[in-house]
Amino acid sequence: MRGTTIRGITESIPPSKYAASVLAKEFEQATGIKVELETTSWDQMYDKSIKDMEAGTGIYDFVYIEQDIIYAYLSRNFLTNLTALLKEKPKLAAPDFRIDAFTSFINYFKDPKTGDLYGVPMEAFIKCYVYRKDLFEDPKIKEAYQKQYGQPLTPPTTVPDQYRRVAEFFTKWGKDNKIELYGTTVQAASGHPASFYEFVETILPSFGVYNWGINMETWKASVANGGQLNGARAKEALTFWLDMLKYAPPEAPSSTWDEVAASSAAGRAAQGWIYGENVVWIATDSSRSKVVGKVGVGLPPTYPGVLEEARAGKGYIGYYDGGAFGIPRTAKNKEAALLWLQYIGQPSVQPKWAAAAGRVVHTATFDDPLVREMDAKTGGYFTLMKTYGNLFAGAPPFPFHAQAREIVAPFIYKAIAGELKPGDALDQAAAALDKELPRLGYGR
Repeated sequence: MRGTTIRGITESIPPSKYAASVLAKEFEQATGIKVELETTSWDQMYDKSIKDMEAGTGIYDFVYIEQDIIYAYLSRNFLTNLTALLKEKPKLAAPDFRIDAFTSFINYFKDPKTGDLYGVPMEAFIKCYVYRKDLFEDPKIKEAYQKQYGQPLTPPTTVPDQYRRVAEFFTKWGKDNKIELYGTTVQAASGHPASFYEFVETILPSFGVYNWGINMETWKASVANGGQLNGARAKEALTFWLDMLKYAPPEAPSSTWDEVAASSAAGRAAQGWIYGENVVWIATDSSRSKVVGKVGVGLPPTYPGVLEEARAGKGYIGYYDGGAFGIPRTAKNKEAALLWLQYIGQPSVQPKWAAAAGRVVHTATFDDPLVREMDAKTGGYFTLMKTYGNLFAGAPPFPFHAQAREIVAPFIYKAIAGELKPGDALDQAAAALDKELPRLGYGR
């Protein structure tokens, strides 16, 4: 297979950039197989890969599969069964590629019915609470907070009141001291799915509303039909999140995950919800971040009782994100792609990849000296992920993931824009989902 060129497509994110700039070159040196990895925007990545797999054109030999879309891809028979391919081609099985070396995150990329593998994880991380340690530990700031609220300044552990107080305080502190500082990040890009995802994957579970508020027994979203999407807690969650916009940087209503990370790195927010893949560079890369050495991390603040539910296995507190590389069923160079997937899944490449991009897919990676060193520099991010990762969850197993997103998101956008009140937005979103899910084959 030397001389073969395989093409892949992925989102332009830190783990993918590392794979393209470092691992692809190392793989070519080791095998003679060239990897052309296209890194592009989230929406273009999906558009190009799905069109290729729908048409069967075989442009891509491997594609990025985000955890939340795997069930839709399986239902449409887009992907190659890697378990079967390895059995069919035993000579291609790499001796140091072991499924049991991965964290449990690999289970998201297995067929729930057969247990067969359809993707090799290349990133996994939690979306955690991030705060400016230098601000929270500043004696003058602590004194001012104590004077105003009658309690010590600490990173909030609960929503809505404690988080709101801290956001309010730092926004006023920035204004009073004529500095560009705001109380929180908000990933509220109106018209972009990033805002929908922050609400359903971060804010809703922190308030104790799981699986997007959809009842997975009745396949209904409205309270009237057994769902939670327009319940009192969900409405309180959306009201809280939208209220945070007045304490967020002015770019918040146009911020996706990229702009939120940039705002945080610029030191413009005292706290917020940040994807782990961005935490590492925000905390350590002085060429891109103004807050190196000033970053603290913690569990996302939750509604009273939610953390206890998660510990009891009855819920989750936030989003466990990540993705894998898989081989389209119509790929033209499956064997070469299979070697590439095993290469990026071997133990030896994991520590440097984790230190560079904040992702961990192998259990042993957490204890590697390089990762422990980076853990100290990131305020304990890797320890947080190792210790409390079980309290987070990936997206619910909805084959209709994209369809449900497109139904609900417009109502979230209208709420962000002030065109709908939070309660009305969720009432209409739940009604629209209840109407559409039976058409997709779920519920009546």
